Amino acid sequence: MKMSDRKKKILQIVVDEYINSAVPVSSKVIAEKHLQGVSSATVRNELASLEELGYLTQFHTSGGRVPSPQAYRFYIEELMQRGNLSESDLDYIEKAFSDRSGDVEHLIKSVSKVISDLTDYTSVAIGPHDDEEKIRNLTLLSCGEGRALLVIVTGSRILRDSFIDIPESMTDADVENASRMLAKLFDGKALSEARTVGEEALAEFGQYRQVMRGVIDALKTYTRPRDEDVVLTGADKIFNHPEYEDIENVKNFLSVISSKDKIAELIGDDNDEIQISVKIGSGDGDEVPEDCSLVTATYAAGGKNLGTYGVIGPIRMDYTKVITVLENVGKALEELVGSRGKDKDEKDRQQDE
Repeated sequence: MKMSDRKKKILQIVVDEYINSAVPVSSKVIAEKHLQGVSSATVRNELASLEELGYLTQFHTSGGRVPSPQAYRFYIEELMQRGNLSESDLDYIEKAFSDRSGDVEHLIKSVSKVISDLTDYTSVAIGPHDDEEKIRNLTLLSCGEGRALLVIVTGSRILRDSFIDIPESMTDADVENASRMLAKLFDGKALSEARTVGEEALAEFGQYRQVMRGVIDALKTYTRPRDEDVVLTGADKIFNHPEYEDIENVKNFLSVISSKDKIAELIGDDNDEIQISVKIGSGDGDEVPEDCSLVTATYAAGGKNLGTYGVIGPIRMDYTKVITVLENVGKALEELVGSRGKDKDEKDRQQDE
């Protein structure tokens, strides 16, 4: 059924009013505040029709209406007005990213804090995760008692937290020999490619097959987000919103944010240019709590993945503000990465001279 322009206007008013006030919206408020030329009776009829269509619900027969998850989805897709940040918000973003000396971890935390501060919601983030990182060196270090430490050096980081089970009969010399074989096999391979190469070569490793299997398992963990890649900021901000006066809503919310694995599953990872994703309640995935919404953006600049960032909060979320913040933070990140790239090129040029 095609929705009339008047129904769209009234639905937009209900959503905007409820987002701002958290109070069910009555026909009287709509008629007196927004549609002076339309009678309350006409507005009531339209509200009843929107309720039949599944866009509105009513807590009490004599009370006002509140938007359903379906209404919020329609609002975002067709009714929401694009917003602009205030000068103070834009200045805050610029100052937050003015320090160009920070490493990736520092940058992720800065972005997460900016988003949480400007939206007043809990922010979630997964840092850049590059499956195409090239392996520069791979080493096994014997630790005794049937274990060896796997150290992988890529172009951007050192991965050294994987312990590999090895046969207790392996001597230190055997471990060194296996390490040389592995280093030769994986040299120059991307993490994702190395995982595939390892599986193909497994049968050829003979007495070192168990070691090889352990290395493959470790490589698989490096091609998906880990706990240290996930950042959560402003968890206490849920208490700034009336929905979380309900203890059950708090429990549902905490069940998600208390697990970094769940957060990683929720926000995922993508390499597209600024890509806004909105999940509203359990209808957009069983992993999202019924009373929550999740809005994320995946950032990339100069062909480099910069991570996925967003907010999790009540379904009655200020989507205009959240999406506007995410878009502006993305633009600031692009400028920051572009400036760093120019600085690096200039430094390299000066060194060449």
